Amino acid sequence: MSQKDWLEKDYYAVLGVNKDATDDQIKKAFRKLARKYHPDQNKDSSAEKKFKEVTEANDILSDPKQRAEYDQARSLFGSGFRFPGSGRGQGSTMGFEDIFASGGSGLGDILGGFFGGGGGQNPRAPRRGSDVETEVKIGFKDAAQGTMVSLRLSSETACDSCRGTGARAGTTPKACPSCHGSGMTARQSGGFAVSEPCGLCHGRGLTIDDPCPQCSGTGQGRSNRTIQVRIPAGVNDHQRIRIKGKGAPSPGGGVAGDLYVVVHVNPDPLFTRQGDHLAITVPVTYVEAALGAEIGVPTLDGGQVRLKIPAGTKTGRTFRAKGKGIQLKNGSTDLLVTVQVQVPEHLSVAAQEALRAYEAVAGEPNPRADLRAGE
Repeated sequence: MSQKDWLEKDYYAVLGVNKDATDDQIKKAFRKLARKYHPDQNKDSSAEKKFKEVTEANDILSDPKQRAEYDQARSLFGSGFRFPGSGRGQGSTMGFEDIFASGGSGLGDILGGFFGGGGGQNPRAPRRGSDVETEVKIGFKDAAQGTMVSLRLSSETACDSCRGTGARAGTTPKACPSCHGSGMTARQSGGFAVSEPCGLCHGRGLTIDDPCPQCSGTGQGRSNRTIQVRIPAGVNDHQRIRIKGKGAPSPGGGVAGDLYVVVHVNPDPLFTRQGDHLAITVPVTYVEAALGAEIGVPTLDGGQVRLKIPAGTKTGRTFRAKGKGIQLKNGSTDLLVTVQVQVPEHLSVAAQEALRAYEAVAGEPNPRADLRAGE
């Protein structure tokens, strides 16, 4: 996702919470919406899109650092930011398109340039590695219980030949003669001293006389690697997991980016999810439903739990097996068991006679007596 897309989205509105919402309020709002829009529970064509939106909003707002950055960025650029003497007339507004087409490396460069470089990032400092996003498909049981997966990643890294300098092996870059190695030049604009990336070295502070033939002077190469990632228990279908520092390495030896893993969960023939709980539908006979019974219900770990069905149970009734759902860090969830009364398709002559005798003895009223024809 681009920074522009990130800033244009109102994640608080997506979750239906105020900007000053607590972590618990955000967590509760996400769980409520996740249950409502989860594709396993909501078959509406727009449900999957809404589920992805609330998951993305939760990823940002539940992380204190990302939330703080998001709030700060939107407070500055949510409705445009006025820069004196921007070249479009005094007091013109710089909006999203201007910010992200500015040629700098991010918001820090723009802010640093506006305030004379006092709070900006050093352009010659190693830049942070790029974030990487990948997808993985796992089984239903693995999603419920957690699993370890191997991911093959290809990302940007420092060139092997020049070690990220961009200069041919055996040579070194030189300090830029225009900015004297600072990477920035200053100009007066509307009474302000405005710093901007040097036009000769494009903010690097260095120039290269003999570019590296392998990377054409960019200092960048490609890295292929395999890493092991732990998928936590209870992960939802289409959930986006952030693994800090496992993204692309920094070409200059700085901080690595983050890895985002989008998890796709295969359906299970027996079990489904209802929020954090497991759910299963089990058949019972007419006799078991009418007279009551104790039945065995399978659990996800291959075991079985005994469940008492009271006499007179109707089809579609749901029972709760406490602690037999998913084992999460903060405790176990439940297994929700919905019974489905089975009506036999074929009856022996003796069974038919027994049912007719039951009908005569029971004397049940006509269940359709209150229905009126034509309505």
